[in-house]
Amino acid sequence: MTTTSLVHRRRTTLPLLAIAGALALTTVTACTSDASDIPVATAPAAIDPATTTAADTAVATPLTCAGAGIDADSPIHYRSEIMIDAPMSTVWDLHTDAARWPSWQQPVTSIRLTGPEPLAVGSQFQWTTPAPATPTTPATTLTITSTVHELQPHSCVRWSGPAIGDGLNIDNGVHVWNFSEVDGAVLVQTEESWTGSQVEGDVPTSTAFLGAGLDAWLSELEATAESKP
Repeated sequence: MTTTSLVHRRRTTLPLLAIAGALALTTVTACTSDASDIPVATAPAAIDPATTTAADTAVATPLTCAGAGIDADSPIHYRSEIMIDAPMSTVWDLHTDAARWPSWQQPVTSIRLTGPEPLAVGSQFQWTTPAPATPTTPATTLTITSTVHELQPHSCVRWSGPAIGDGLNIDNGVHVWNFSEVDGAVLVQTEESWTGSQVEGDVPTSTAFLGAGLDAWLSELEATAESKP
């Protein structure tokens, strides 16, 4: 099975770096960060310590939260990042106040939380998002059930869970977010994997939709955070 790994650098000044917009399925975990503008669709290459640069390591090293990352065995995963010109508290509060996601994320049509609010370890949230038709699946509304596994304030979060719709299932999505302060701005990095026989039946299409969703999420987070007074 070919592994498709996309790393996308979006509007960042650093040298490193759903099926619809909200398809970021998750479980929350404490995190560390790394990163990598151009999509890459290749299997990961072995790293030679004698020739590896810091930038190479940033691309190759997965994002983690308390040592846990995405499903490394999944053939579908995508990574992206953005620099947001806003305080860390603003970015973090927007991201972890999941009950208010529908107010600034168009693809999130509804959400219901159980457990701690805002997001904390043990939080669960069930949310819905439309999924457009593809050559192999019908248009549908996905119901996503995510569990927060770990979370470190102003640093990282990791969550996971399935997405179920009429004619379309994602068995598990694992989503990691890292947040770092850089010269008064916030670098937000995110990485997600999907597993399931249906989405793995068309890896390029699934990866494209996953990437579009993550990039849309970052753009909406940026626009909302930077519009705050």
